[in-house]
Amino acid sequence: MAFVITELCRDEKAAVCLDVCPVNCIVMTDTQYVINPEICIDCGACELVCPVEAIFFEDELPPEYNSATQLALNHFRN
Repeated sequence: MAFVITELCRDEKAAVCLDVCPVNCIVMTDTQYVINPEICIDCGACELVCPVEAIFFEDELPPEYNSATQLALNHFRN
């Protein structure tokens, strides 16, 4: 997983990230968007357009948002 959407996205409805993702790896959960790590091609397009700056490269994820990685993994584990 290279990019992670944090809880800063919670209840965000702009969905600009969906429009720019070339592989459609972003989906909505009950509360926020998440990136499917199996599909993401690490292009970074979503990070550049996020209006709430909720998307981080995994290696640059601030520690207070570590739970965001697990949220995405749990969502796509089915």
